Amino acid sequence: MTETTTPEGEILPVAVVGAGPIGLITALGLTRYGVPVAVFEEDDRLSLDTKAGTVLTRTLEVLHRYGALPEVLRASLRIDEIGEIDRVTNEPTLSVRTGELTEDTRFPFVINIPQHHLEPVLRDSFTGREHGSLHMGHRLTAFKQHDDHVELTFDTAQGERHVKARYLLACDGGRSQVREQLGITVEGRTLDERYMLVDLKADLDVANPRDYPYLAYFSDPSEWMILVRQPHCWRFLYPLAKGAGEPTHEELRDKALRFIGEVEGIEVLGTNVYTVHHRVAEQWRDGRVFLMGDAAHLITPMWALGLNTGVLDASNLPWRLAWVLRGWADDSLLGGYEVEQAPVAVKGSGQMAEAARSYMSRRGRAVDAMTDGNWGNAFTRGLLGVRLDVDDTGDWSMVRTGSAPPPVRTGDRAPDLPLFGPEGPVHLHDLAAESFVALYFTDTRRRPRIPTETGPALRRFAVSRWDAPHDSGLRDLALFDPGDRVRRRFGVDGDTVVLIRPDAHVAAILPFDPAADEDPAAAVYQRICGRAPITAQE
Repeated sequence: MTETTTPEGEILPVAVVGAGPIGLITALGLTRYGVPVAVFEEDDRLSLDTKAGTVLTRTLEVLHRYGALPEVLRASLRIDEIGEIDRVTNEPTLSVRTGELTEDTRFPFVINIPQHHLEPVLRDSFTGREHGSLHMGHRLTAFKQHDDHVELTFDTAQGERHVKARYLLACDGGRSQVREQLGITVEGRTLDERYMLVDLKADLDVANPRDYPYLAYFSDPSEWMILVRQPHCWRFLYPLAKGAGEPTHEELRDKALRFIGEVEGIEVLGTNVYTVHHRVAEQWRDGRVFLMGDAAHLITPMWALGLNTGVLDASNLPWRLAWVLRGWADDSLLGGYEVEQAPVAVKGSGQMAEAARSYMSRRGRAVDAMTDGNWGNAFTRGLLGVRLDVDDTGDWSMVRTGSAPPPVRTGDRAPDLPLFGPEGPVHLHDLAAESFVALYFTDTRRRPRIPTETGPALRRFAVSRWDAPHDSGLRDLALFDPGDRVRRRFGVDGDTVVLIRPDAHVAAILPFDPAADEDPAAAVYQRICGRAPITAQE
């Protein structure tokens, strides 16, 4: 591994500034790859603000890959239906049922958890790891880039502190000081209306049963609202008119009752009013400094696209940094972060959130992600429908439509289906969690020539509905695919290789000759990473 060290031989960490969800999930990802990480938070405690409350399926997959999902699930409420309700009639117009994603993910649901409950869970998972350290009460005042490291200056209660790091990841929010010091401009606008968020204690299950979905969108031209069932309360979110003052608790209570009807014993637990922006930084990288989450893009928080779009950043960058720091890739690999993520944030999540906001107020047409095909709706709303521009060709997407999944394409997130190794089932995302994985779909009875050189950066497997005979020479690298389930889901013919990246996105789909000694997966890996894949002997 290529390391940057101090004169004393200590390996410098990657510095993450900001201990919000994106900073903590990014740090969890880096530690998952064995990269030392130091997280610095300006405040002396995590935020107590009532903020984002829904975590989508794709984020659950990222948390699973980083080893932090069980703790998050224990603290959350799982839901398999996202409801759309007409405000005037109080009747459902369309529901997104995430249970249709069982051929795509092990987590065919979304969860509700308040951000101020999520952050402590992420913090505890991170601080319990060998390669992670959290430093509260550290306000970044300056930083200077060098050829092989970044030097940071913090203001702390004990005085000024200087820290060296290999890279600086700015997860310090929409008012990012890192972005300001770099002089990176932000383009976009601030909405005239603000959003009001209210947590209420009310019995809508027994004493006043309403049977609303645990995540319900009430659309209306004059006063749309979002209703979220949190683990211990109900959350209401709605827009405040321009210039309107903050409502009193009595006004908030009355507003809720206009939507849900008369309910006894309702109590206001907490409120938050926040300004809504749609702004994007003109660049996301400067040398050894990267912008992530709200520091790079502020997305209107509709359909849970704010927080969960930031998690896509936290999925894309950590493995790239790990590959470069290990010497498995050259610096060009880091350039793919902004190339792939910027369109998703600007033209994907940003435009979708704006369209959803207009749709909620009945000012816009039906949103592309709300069609008659529930599979496409569920895939877009839960898994974010992302096809990344992995080839820098401009081909990407954030919306899927239809009642059934189409064949997988290059750039798509691979479906997380099971294959069977010698000892039992293994899911595709687990196979690729720590390396590139090449799946050679073939007929193992015919003794295909699968490259046998393996290493930690790229692993290869023969995938077939014919279990590899013990005398075939393929047993140790064979994966059994009963009924061709996985091959059919990818929509490929026999003798096709599918290369999957560590973030579970498909890097390439191409034919191979089972009688030749070519190594197509290694050639694509070298094109992506700038270096040949390291072998076990190196």
